[in-house]
Amino acid sequence: MTKRKIGIGTLSLFLVLLGLAWCLTIYGFNLGGIVLAFLGLNTWSNGDTGVHLTIFYSLLFFVPGFWLATKYKHDFGARAGKRVSAIMGIIITTFFIIFIVTAVFDL
Repeated sequence: MTKRKIGIGTLSLFLVLLGLAWCLTIYGFNLGGIVLAFLGLNTWSNGDTGVHLTIFYSLLFFVPGFWLATKYKHDFGARAGKRVSAIMGIIITTFFIIFIVTAVFDL
């Protein structure tokens, strides 16, 4: 087994962890909600209810994380970063499509 070096691909693992912290609420703490509220952006799709929009903003971390992991695949953490980014990207994209369809057809 070869030891993987820490490099630019390792950044993908950091971006994945940041993306997870951005979109998940743990013990009432949501990093994305705090930052978006500070910037004056909506965190919910319908005022204080609806869909928590931080999940969509988290793609800003998962997509570059996936790209870095693909480009620098031999670096430490790149494989895990790629897998988690891909899984989260698929889940969020599917959720986004469902969100749009329900909004368009008023379901």
